[in-house]
Amino acid sequence: MEFKDKVVVVTGAAGVFGRWITEAFWREGARVVLSDARRAAAEAVIAENGITPDRALVHQTELLDETSILDLVATVTAHWGAPDVVVNNAGIYPAGGLLQIETAEWDRIFGINVRAPYLVTREFAKAMIAADKKGVVIMISSGAARALRKGTVPYCTSKTTLERIAKGFAIELAEQGIRVNVVEPGFAPGSVVSPLSPEYVERMLSRIPLGRSSGPDDASGAVLYLASERAAFVTGATLSVDGGNSLGVFEPGPIGGKR
Repeated sequence: MEFKDKVVVVTGAAGVFGRWITEAFWREGARVVLSDARRAAAEAVIAENGITPDRALVHQTELLDETSILDLVATVTAHWGAPDVVVNNAGIYPAGGLLQIETAEWDRIFGINVRAPYLVTREFAKAMIAADKKGVVIMISSGAARALRKGTVPYCTSKTTLERIAKGFAIELAEQGIRVNVVEPGFAPGSVVSPLSPEYVERMLSRIPLGRSSGPDDASGAVLYLASERAAFVTGATLSVDGGNSLGVFEPGPIGGKR
């Protein structure tokens, strides 16, 4: 197993994608660091997968608090040294029009979706460089970075910004052998942090050309690839794994309509 004994940090590890990504690395033999504001939920991921205590580390990270992020980095490096892989998965998906959204909510969206992954990457990259480790950083973004939707412009804008930051890190860390890439997962309902109405879920599913929501092996498989040696010459790239959802407007039915 390529990731045997590698140290992998996943933020938002108790969320839908975070859980799938954490479980995928665990199955590949990695030692996993589950970073999440919900300690009990992160510990449940460990228990449900039978992950032994010597192979997992939980950190209750408040991503809006820089001190908490610095403590995450200090805890990981003291326990296992500089990580091999960092997955900035945590994010929130609130709705709100540009004229209606409160300033505090705007700041929360950008605080979690942009500022936090910037700080996490900055500090772990410093640890990688100090340890002379050619690590990998992966940002979990969204096709919303390229396709605006009415009522979610702040979220879309935050993901666009995240992808630009990822490319900036890719340029600046290349000389140290640290690769930074982006994965855009497909639609996967079920988040406790950002709940969605049944009507919204049904509407979103109808727009996906491949006809289904994202499953456990989709985005996590892309993350494993980008973190592996098979992607050793890939940095600053964005890999979309969304069933074609971000290609454009999809209308089910025969091409050209009925005759």
